[in-house]
Amino acid sequence: MKLFNASPGFGQQMTLEETQRFLISDVRNIYLGTLDDKSEPNIHPVWFYYDNQKNKIYVETAKSSKKIQNLNQKNVIYFCIDDSTPPYKGVRGKGKTKISTDNDFNYFIAEKIMIKYLGNLDHPMASVLLENVRKGQSVLIEISPKYFSTWNYGK
Repeated sequence: MKLFNASPGFGQQMTLEETQRFLISDVRNIYLGTLDDKSEPNIHPVWFYYDNQKNKIYVETAKSSKKIQNLNQKNVIYFCIDDSTPPYKGVRGKGKTKISTDNDFNYFIAEKIMIKYLGNLDHPMASVLLENVRKGQSVLIEISPKYFSTWNYGK
């Protein structure tokens, strides 16, 4: 995995281990950047799950969402996950995407996302979102990062 310093002269880049720890710890949104049919940028803040064994980022979303429409046209995505509490740190990058329509796999990952953001599967929002996955109304975006560009102003 390629690692870059996103902020030379201000902070240090994170190591791969620090980057992976950052991606799996705490509750933060990932901001996804896609291009629409007019090649205009769209930013999408969403929940995510990072699998550090596979180095994949997963996002559950509605099958009919603008993200999916854009990614069906061009499967390249930019992303940013940051901590807005000083000392600032974060990870951004670019990756290729694949849309998963495998309901069993999608449900498995969606459960991980719900537990991360809602604390458990008993939350009413988890029930609604997981039902959408079960019915095939939601899909997963699988992001394969090409690189991570990181910053840590606390180092």
